[in-house]
Amino acid sequence: MTAIYARQSVDRADSISIEQQTELCRYEARGEPYRVYADRGYSGKNTNRPQFVQMMNDVRSGAIDTVIVYRLDRISRSILDFSNMMSVFGELGVKFVSATEKFDTSSPIGNAMLNICIVFAQLERETIQKRVADAYYSRSKKGFFMGGPVPYGYRRVPTLIGEVNTSAYETVEEEAETVRMIYEMYSRYEVSYGDIVRKLDEFGIQRRGSCWERSRIREIILNPLYVKADNAVLELFMAEGAEVVENEVGFNGRSGCYCYRTGVNRKSKGTSFAGCLMVPAPGTGIVEPELWLKCREKCISCKSASPVRKAKNSWLCGKIKCLYCGCALVVKRGSSGKRYLMCNERLRKGKCKAETLYADNVERFVRSAMEWKSAEVVTEVAGIWDKISFDEKRKLIDMLAETIYACKGRIVIKWRA
Repeated sequence: MTAIYARQSVDRADSISIEQQTELCRYEARGEPYRVYADRGYSGKNTNRPQFVQMMNDVRSGAIDTVIVYRLDRISRSILDFSNMMSVFGELGVKFVSATEKFDTSSPIGNAMLNICIVFAQLERETIQKRVADAYYSRSKKGFFMGGPVPYGYRRVPTLIGEVNTSAYETVEEEAETVRMIYEMYSRYEVSYGDIVRKLDEFGIQRRGSCWERSRIREIILNPLYVKADNAVLELFMAEGAEVVENEVGFNGRSGCYCYRTGVNRKSKGTSFAGCLMVPAPGTGIVEPELWLKCREKCISCKSASPVRKAKNSWLCGKIKCLYCGCALVVKRGSSGKRYLMCNERLRKGKCKAETLYADNVERFVRSAMEWKSAEVVTEVAGIWDKISFDEKRKLIDMLAETIYACKGRIVIKWRA
C-alpha cells in the first residue's frame, strides 16, 4: 500500500493546507490504494508527530511500500531525522517520492540531491527561529506586550511606545489589595501556600471566578511585576545574572518589572532570573520591595521549589541546618518512636558526613540557650514554654534566632540582633 504524508504547522492563508497537499500527492499514487497520514499543527523540527510515528510503524510492519509527500520539508526539516528515516526505507525497500521535487533515489546523484535539499530545509528552519528570537528580544527591550495571560491584579490597556501600538498593564485596585494580603500572610514564617488558599476561601475571595490554588500563589510571590522595584531589587537581578534595561522609568521604587525569558530560558519557569531580560514597567508596583524580597527568599529557600510544608515532628524544623554542608536537618522516627535529626543531603545523596542526632537532646540544648537569650529581650521563655502550643514555640524560636547549625558535639545558634 502507498502512504501519503502531509503536515501543516500553522493554518494560515499563505500556507498549503493538508487537503491541497493530499490532492497533489494522489497523482503520484498512479491509481494504487493509499492511506493518508496527516499531522496538523506540528513542526518539522523533529519526528514527535503522532501520524508520522504511526506511518513509520506501518512501514516497519510491511504494510507500506511507497511514501509520497508534497515536498521534502513536509516530512522533516532535520538532517539527522531524515537520514534515519531514509535508512529505514532503504533497509525495507520502501520507495520515497516527493510530488514537487523529482528524485531518483536508486542513483548516487539522486541521493546526493535529496540530502542537499534537506540540508537547506534545516537551514531555513534555523534561520526562521533566529529571526523570531531576535525580534522577540528587540521588542522585549522596548517593553512591548509579548502575549500571555494578564497577571492577577492588573488589566490590559492599549498604549503607545515609540509610535508603536501595543499594550500595558494597569492596576486593578480590588485585586491589588488581595495581592498585598497574600504577600503579608506569606511573609510570616509559619504560613504556607495552603494556609493562604484556605484563608482566601474563608474570605470568599476568588481568582477571577475560580478557586485559588497553591501554584497560583507561588506565581504571584515570584513575579517581579508586583514589586515596587528599587536599587535593592536591581542588585538582586544583577547578582542572579539578569540583563537589566534602564529605560526612562528606572528603578524608582514605584514601578514593577517585566521579566522576559529570552533564548534558552524562554520557556523556563524557574526561580532564578539568570538570562532574563528585566525591563521597568511604569505604574505597576503593588508590593513594597522589602516585603517582596522577604517573601521571595522564603519561597526559593525550599530547594524542591514545592509549597512550604508545616513542621509536625519538631519545632526546630525549618530552622536547624547541618553544620557541615548547610542543608536542612529533617526529623526521622525510629522503630521505637524516638526522633532523630538527619542531614537531608546525606539522606538524598549520601555525600555529607553528618552524624545522626537525638532530637530531644538538641531541643533541650536550644531551649536552654533560648532561656538565657530571652533575658536580653522582652520574652521570658522559662516561665511560658510548657504552656504554649507547638506553633507558638516555632514563632518564638523564629523571633529569637535566624538559623541553628548542628553536628555531633556542637550546636551554633545565630541569634537575631
